[in-house]
Amino acid sequence: MWSRKWRHARRVRGNDAGVASFAVAASSRATSVGGTWVPAGAVHAWPPGQNQTLCGLPLASSGLRPFPHVRWEYQRSDRLGATDEVRHVCRRCLAASLSHAEHGRAWTRTAPRP
Repeated sequence: MWSRKWRHARRVRGNDAGVASFAVAASSRATSVGGTWVPAGAVHAWPPGQNQTLCGLPLASSGLRPFPHVRWEYQRSDRLGATDEVRHVCRRCLAASLSHAEHGRAWTRTAPRP
């Protein structure tokens, strides 16, 4: 019964193309020029409404702070500079979010065994 609710929640959070959108959870925060909080330190992809990141880290016990107003828009080709507040992008979250962006779901079995 809970799986049906979970699938429905995943559909609702996705954008118009049916691809899930993620926010950012980070280990620390910094204040931008406009006075808003921005993620700093290590960043992870976080599906809003859940208590864990895409890589499976729970927010509370890992000390991660959610940033629902910041969209996860990191790519494999992004390079972090010395002036960036973000120091590390989680590789597992990056891989999971790219597979969601390309296919709409993590993976599907194409030729199941009989």
